[in-house]
Amino acid sequence: MDVSLLLQVSKLLVSIGVVLGLSLVAERLSTRVAGLLSGYPLGTAIALFFIGVEIGPGFAAESAVHTLAGFTATLALGGGYLLCGRRDGLPGVLLGTVGGLLAWLAASAVLAAIDFTRVSGTLTTLAAIALFIGLYRGIPERPASGRRAFSWAALAFRAGLAAAIIFLITGLAHVLPAAWAGLLSAFPVTMFPFLVILHLTHGAGPTATVIKHYPAGLGSLLSYALCVSLTYDEWGLAAGTLAGFAAATLWLLVWTRLQALHRRRQLGEAA
Repeated sequence: MDVSLLLQVSKLLVSIGVVLGLSLVAERLSTRVAGLLSGYPLGTAIALFFIGVEIGPGFAAESAVHTLAGFTATLALGGGYLLCGRRDGLPGVLLGTVGGLLAWLAASAVLAAIDFTRVSGTLTTLAAIALFIGLYRGIPERPASGRRAFSWAALAFRAGLAAAIIFLITGLAHVLPAAWAGLLSAFPVTMFPFLVILHLTHGAGPTATVIKHYPAGLGSLLSYALCVSLTYDEWGLAAGTLAGFAAATLWLLVWTRLQALHRRRQLGEAA
């Protein structure tokens, strides 16, 4: 098989597999866990890795610096979707999609005009995470009902949309500067199609729950992007990716442990 064709097939299969796995988590476990995993470096890792394969590790490392700030635009997308997509069914999905994408574009345009460093990009998104966690505090927890199974059409739509976004991001990276390539890599490749299909099948309530917990999961994405920005050029794509996932997993484990301790303390005070 031609190397270029093999690369495209690999990109397609990885994108589809990740989105389907995330959907199963929401169905079988909980929307809270799915929201946290939506912030795990899934789509971003795919985008940055294939940008590194197609253009070069140095370009991918430089793009990852801007990805750090780009997660702020991702938070804006979630906020726009939440504000506009309050209705159930297709009308809510369409309004939420338009609102989310407009919020993402507006935030990205502002971020693209700033020359970020690793420190300033990280601090920008950390401030945004704190802001959105506070704003989402009052959103009620509404799990998805496991009784309504996803159809094959829904599965195909979700996976196809994610794959199309990955191909668009990696394709545009060839003609855009590293700053915009990094911002595009921060786009919620796996979360966005997941939100759309979850909204269609389970309504606005569970969708809002996923968006509520998304900021908390972004810490692992920040850890990943920061790590690969430091390692891709020196260590190469394979070792840099492994190191990035190790950093992201460590952060997620620590964060989950801290949350468990906080809930235990709250239960103790209530008793």
